Amino acid sequence: MKLGEALIKEALITRQQLEQALKRQVQFGGRIGTNLVELRFLEEEELSNFLSRYFKLPSVSPEMLNSIPEEVVNSISAEIIDKYKILPFRKERHRLHTAMLNAKEIRDIDELRFVTGYDIIPYVITELRLLYALEKYYGIKRDVRYISLKDRFDPETKVEETSVQKIKVAFTEVKETEDIAGILINESHKIAERIALFTVKGGRIVGWKARGLEIDGFEMPEKDSPVFSEVLRKKSNYRGPVMNIKGNESLIKILNGTPQDALIMPIAIREKTVALFYVDNGNASVLNANVGFLSMLASMTAIAFEILILKKRIIDLSFPI
Repeated sequence: MKLGEALIKEALITRQQLEQALKRQVQFGGRIGTNLVELRFLEEEELSNFLSRYFKLPSVSPEMLNSIPEEVVNSISAEIIDKYKILPFRKERHRLHTAMLNAKEIRDIDELRFVTGYDIIPYVITELRLLYALEKYYGIKRDVRYISLKDRFDPETKVEETSVQKIKVAFTEVKETEDIAGILINESHKIAERIALFTVKGGRIVGWKARGLEIDGFEMPEKDSPVFSEVLRKKSNYRGPVMNIKGNESLIKILNGTPQDALIMPIAIREKTVALFYVDNGNASVLNANVGFLSMLASMTAIAFEILILKKRIIDLSFPI
């Protein structure tokens, strides 16, 4: 049974989710499990546990890979590591415990035993975690296609508390919606290259403010773009590529291509989405920004919008005669 079908059988994903992941795999590459994780249909740990059951082999835990001894790292050359996509993490005399992308390939295991002189004990590992570890321990750079590895496995860059406090004060002092949008755009642009804010009103998405992008004149029905409509329907963040599929043409045009790592957040007032907040680092770069900080900015923006609305209602109240 193929891996995708096995995931469906275990009720970890639906057939629709598998089909969406397969389409994404055709466009961007990577293993099917990687695409499922990037689409947020599976957690990386869930995939790891499933692979262990599927291949009937132990899986490596994050703790096993946190601090691999230098002696173990140097036991196999980087060339062999890269060729076979493996990661040794523990050594016992002539036995080498090794995480492998192709843990069931007997031929690879036999070749490794011959080349290294070690008895190879195979473990399964997800593609995302293996590529992160290869870069960490061997300097083998992962392709830009593998998005968000830093965000997934490394702590996010800290933002100074004093800066956060200043931003909070700025949001409380605004008098116009334009000021709120300006704070969001300017503060976000300090850690990401391209920022855009779109309004959502009357069933349409309209470009409002941006840095690094030209969105003047952008307008489309909210149901037309798959990536925007997903955020609006689920009322949750989207992190991943802007795929070159029907409906995304207008967005791809202003982006001058298809970024592999974009972040879209809904900005809602009382559960109604009034704006969409878009961030990326360009079409060929990973969004290695502090996503938690961006999320906080989006939340403060929503609160500031609501406060302005309430202030206007107070001012508009008429005294009964």
